[in-house]
Amino acid sequence: MVVEVGSKVQGKVTGITNFGAFVELSEGVTGLVHISEVADSYVKDVNDHLKVGDQIEVKVISEKEGKISLSIKKAIEKPQEQISTYSKRPSRHGRPNSHSKDFRSKGNFKPKESFEDKMASFLKASEENLSTLKRSTESKRGGRGGRRG
Repeated sequence: MVVEVGSKVQGKVTGITNFGAFVELSEGVTGLVHISEVADSYVKDVNDHLKVGDQIEVKVISEKEGKISLSIKKAIEKPQEQISTYSKRPSRHGRPNSHSKDFRSKGNFKPKESFEDKMASFLKASEENLSTLKRSTESKRGGRGGRRG
């Protein structure tokens, strides 16, 4: 069987590791569901979500050199209503979420300090620190009895 990227297929969990689960598709072809692709929520242990022998539906994410990447969470279809209400919901700043626009394009955007500016301010601070250190150590030299001669 040739596995097509983007297709949904049925499979059987054949092994569970700390980084994911191996799923046997038809005709002995095996793929891996990475721990990050098991569920929409955080997965600490794959054993909390899957057991060996479970029949599951997975979506084929990629196939490189015989290695097949699978996803359970991408195989689950989300209702269209949920998706559309999320994108129209205002953010915590009161503006609608706009994933395509740059959030820094409006208002108080400050350009980042250049490397040369950072280096110049570092050198200035460093020289000030060195002169302060030098003054404090020179005053402490000599200590007891002054110079011997």
